[in-house]
Amino acid sequence: MTLPKSQQAILALKSWLFTPATKSDRFGRAADAYADALIIDLEDAVAPSAKNEARETALGYLAVMPPDHLPCSLRINSPDTRFGFDDLQALLGSPADPDYLILPKCRSSSLIGLVGNLLGEAGKTAQIIALIESAKGVDALDEIVRGDAKPAALLFGAADMAADLGAETAWEPLLWVRSRVVQSAASTGIALLDSPYFNIEDTEGLKQETKASASLGFHGKCAIHPGQIATINEVLMPSEQQVAQARQILVVNQKGVGSLDHQMVDEAVARKARLVLERAGIAAEK
Repeated sequence: MTLPKSQQAILALKSWLFTPATKSDRFGRAADAYADALIIDLEDAVAPSAKNEARETALGYLAVMPPDHLPCSLRINSPDTRFGFDDLQALLGSPADPDYLILPKCRSSSLIGLVGNLLGEAGKTAQIIALIESAKGVDALDEIVRGDAKPAALLFGAADMAADLGAETAWEPLLWVRSRVVQSAASTGIALLDSPYFNIEDTEGLKQETKASASLGFHGKCAIHPGQIATINEVLMPSEQQVAQARQILVVNQKGVGSLDHQMVDEAVARKARLVLERAGIAAEK
């Protein structure tokens, strides 16, 4: 059974399109480009002079989304800033209820717990995504993934991380940090989203980085332009052959340790097969 996007687990959401909150005419492009999720951005993509207008635009859009809407996330400004405080206060007092709320510069479990409690008291169902984009955020990873209020996912922010480390915004200089984020997320079964690829003209570079991040353990990748979505989906969407093989593996696994195509099938192999089906938006048969 293939689930509607609005009911899919976060692992099935492979491509996430960032769109400035000031560009409401572009919100629909995420669905048109076949992105799995839309991210409305109130932070880096919005100038300080436009923050108030952007906030009103974003919350107005989120307040009237139909039940079958594309999964939608709102990135607010950091709650420990004036703009972030205003973003959060406005969200809590509005009818808007995004599917996900991205907390930038996340570096503590207590912040996730505080925001989660406020959302709950306001009757919001939004799940929190922790954006890890600073050295302090990396230091706090174990606390964040093991806290009482776990985020629904970790999102790796390459540009701010590189700036914080004084490193180049490229794959190799940030590989250790990416690996550290993957390890932390995997230790508690939290979904993991990778940073956008910032050269929108370099399709081959996007493809190679998406393949590399998937090989490392990331479940999804963000985009900053609709033209990047097709490449991300192509790389991350399991093929029909992979789906068929995953189903065969689970059938064999139900009988205990066995083999398929001369390869041993045990619980570790079955776990990977379940992940393939989940990424494809398919409910594994019990």
